Amino acid sequence: MNVGLTTLVFSAVTISCLHTATGPDHYLPFIVLSRSRKWKLSKTILWTVLCGFGHIFSSVLIGLLGVLLGWQLSKLTWFQDVRGNLSGWCLLGFGVIYLLWGLRQAWLNKPHKHFDVYGDGDIYVYEHKHGEIVYPQNRVKVTPWILFAIFVMGPSEPLVPLLFYSGTHRSGLEVVVLITVFAITTVITMLAMVLIGCYGYAIIKTDKLERYVHAIGGAVVTLCGVGMVFLGW
Repeated sequence: MNVGLTTLVFSAVTISCLHTATGPDHYLPFIVLSRSRKWKLSKTILWTVLCGFGHIFSSVLIGLLGVLLGWQLSKLTWFQDVRGNLSGWCLLGFGVIYLLWGLRQAWLNKPHKHFDVYGDGDIYVYEHKHGEIVYPQNRVKVTPWILFAIFVMGPSEPLVPLLFYSGTHRSGLEVVVLITVFAITTVITMLAMVLIGCYGYAIIKTDKLERYVHAIGGAVVTLCGVGMVFLGW
């Protein structure tokens, strides 16, 4: 594995771990549903893995747009002479833009999903801003299939610039490796957090980190771009 691919893989692992571990919505609903409905461990694992791959599927679909964009760009004659340097700059630019967008999202306090757990074991999902009152009629009761739909519709955007970079190299190997690593890391992290919670251990409080998850993802991509452009990764 060359240095560039190693850097991309490290970025994919870091992004998928942070994106999953800092979002309680990635594991808390499974823990509560498992306990309240007295699921067997196998059923808990099944739904966690199913929702995990649903989440990855939407991320990959968006990421493949980045591959297509990079692939088309790589066909241009002028780009072929400078693509090593220019693709690194593009990755850096993507990272900086995503970092700034993530910081803006955190600053503007955009609506985000939350889950409420009631004493009878029911879970309700809703969108709100910090400090905003949510009325009962605005909450939706969570079932396993609703949970699956939520995960499918919630992609991880930082995968896009990484796959774009591989697209500019027209490297099918890089694309396959990145998608595989991202998928495996995401599902393993989800399973780890769910199993830790099911066995009664305290989950690290990540409320503050959750608000900055997009900014953190942008920072990781930016660091990767800096390494590609200035450090010869």
